[in-house]
Amino acid sequence: MSHSNQTSIWTRPFFMALVNNFFIFLVFYSLLTVLPLYVIDELHGTEGEAGLATTIFLLSAIIIRPFSGKIIELLGKKKTLIISVMFFGISSFIYFWVNDFYLLMGLRFFHGIWFSIGTTVLVAIAADMIPPHRKGEGLGYFAMSMNLAVVVGPFISLALIQWVAYSTLFMSLSFVIVIGFLCSFGIQVSEDDGVEAKTPGRLTFKDLIEVKAIPISLVGFLTSFAYSGIMSFISVYAKSVGIFESVSLFFVVFAAAMLLSRPYTGRLYDRSGPNAVIYPSLIIFAIGLILLSIAQSVLLLLIAGTLIGLGYGALLPSFQTMSIQAAPKRRTGHATATFFIFYDLGIAVGSFVLGVVSSQFGFSALYIICSGMIFVTIVVYKVVTKRGNHNKNQKAGVLEL
Repeated sequence: MSHSNQTSIWTRPFFMALVNNFFIFLVFYSLLTVLPLYVIDELHGTEGEAGLATTIFLLSAIIIRPFSGKIIELLGKKKTLIISVMFFGISSFIYFWVNDFYLLMGLRFFHGIWFSIGTTVLVAIAADMIPPHRKGEGLGYFAMSMNLAVVVGPFISLALIQWVAYSTLFMSLSFVIVIGFLCSFGIQVSEDDGVEAKTPGRLTFKDLIEVKAIPISLVGFLTSFAYSGIMSFISVYAKSVGIFESVSLFFVVFAAAMLLSRPYTGRLYDRSGPNAVIYPSLIIFAIGLILLSIAQSVLLLLIAGTLIGLGYGALLPSFQTMSIQAAPKRRTGHATATFFIFYDLGIAVGSFVLGVVSSQFGFSALYIICSGMIFVTIVVYKVVTKRGNHNKNQKAGVLEL
């Protein structure tokens, strides 16, 4: 990375990393949307088998997360990025030839490994490119690439399968990743971000986990647990109350609220510290979940989507920034991996637990419980930040946990 401009966020390497991240998540969310349909329509599987297409992918991602930081440390960020995006792309091509459910499950597990490593190293690289006093703003912009993919990926894939075969869709997504792979070569990593000399020895806990990032990662776990209620059940909930046709609009306003608020919340984080962003965002997120629990009309659904987008949209990049700032620069990969381990676990555990809750008590109760989880998160966040030392390390608007 060129250090000629220490105040600029929008450098060419940063833009290349953002585009790469966007393409990876576009493919991820596209496949997340269409593979359950593919399993049922083309492979003649059951709904349970369709769900496994997502579960097995997330399982492999969670398993490999603890090792991502060590892999980055051993290979260096640039080499890790190129290898992981290359194998992510190869995996994407293989879908074209898979016509057996068990082969698909094996491919999903293999694909999840490279998704986990690739997304971890991209955040670590982006964090290193951003000037310290603009870390919150920069990572907020970087997270926008994932937010855009949440909307664009499912929209494109669902539109295409109405006109083309699944195999054509899979090949199209593969070519998208080729573009991302080519972008990898335009991402420059400074020498001090490279491989760290290590004395050979046993693999230790610190080789896998950044301990200093655990407290804020726990807060991320609680937040993603509540967010899993949106990811996993919003479509089913909307169908149960007769407003299923407006679910796509929910995601549009959800994404628009995140994107429009992101520049402001990122600058507020850097100027006033994380508390100025996180406390209001958690409260707005909780209110949005409460409104969602009583949404019987399209208008209320969209208002809830806007509030949830405003609240949740600022939380993920803020927590990521705090986890990275908690660790030494040479361990940004470990800190990023640690945060994603907790975040992925929150999605996985939340989807299972909230599924049980919805079957026993209904969807309205589910979203009330999710809002209650956010109020618990506020308490936990207050405890872990009070116990941290970030107030002692404030510099140029940047707080460290």
